[in-house]
Amino acid sequence: MIECAVWWAEPLPNESRYLTFLDEPERGRHQAYRREIDQRRFLTGRVLAKTVLGDRLGRSPETIRFDATCADCGKPHGKPRLAGTEFSISHSGDRIGLAVTSAPVGLDVETDTRRADDPLIEYALNETEREALTGLSAEEKVTAFFQYWTRKEALMKATGQGLKIPLHSITLIDGRLAASSDAALDPATTRLADLTPGEGYRAAVAVLTTQEIEVREQLWPG
Repeated sequence: MIECAVWWAEPLPNESRYLTFLDEPERGRHQAYRREIDQRRFLTGRVLAKTVLGDRLGRSPETIRFDATCADCGKPHGKPRLAGTEFSISHSGDRIGLAVTSAPVGLDVETDTRRADDPLIEYALNETEREALTGLSAEEKVTAFFQYWTRKEALMKATGQGLKIPLHSITLIDGRLAASSDAALDPATTRLADLTPGEGYRAAVAVLTTQEIEVREQLWPG
């Protein structure tokens, strides 16, 4: 059994006391966002991660420097990494999350206010999964769809490949990875858990491990 700790935060304000946490590439990304709320989500994700990881490593948060180099283009907009740690950041609406554990991990949170119409369902779910929605009411279908969606997103993030893995290549049954045609995901070495980010949101975490996971969620700051 391994522990997976998850923190939930709300967007921080664009204030100097938080902006000092950003290094030069991160400041560039922060300023590139046109909407203030997007700036605040990005800022909060970085402050949250650096505070939690700094505490775990016995380091000042301001000294934490992530490597976010994109494997495809070399620009600093990829998944943030820090040697000796395994973590994942996700945000949607007014919810920013951080998952930390001892194995490759992916976290996804989504607002559940989007309509789960047929084109979106067909885009995200394969035939086996769509059949599982048959007979559900409209409300039940929305709930089930976003459970599938967040679980799949979490799985893809855990591999580090993201959307390079086709959504239809992943088959989920009863909340577990049943099959995948992509070599990066193996049901034997994958664990999933649904989370409780609050009303109006759905979330899931995926950990690439053979062990069972124990998830502990908490609000930040505590």
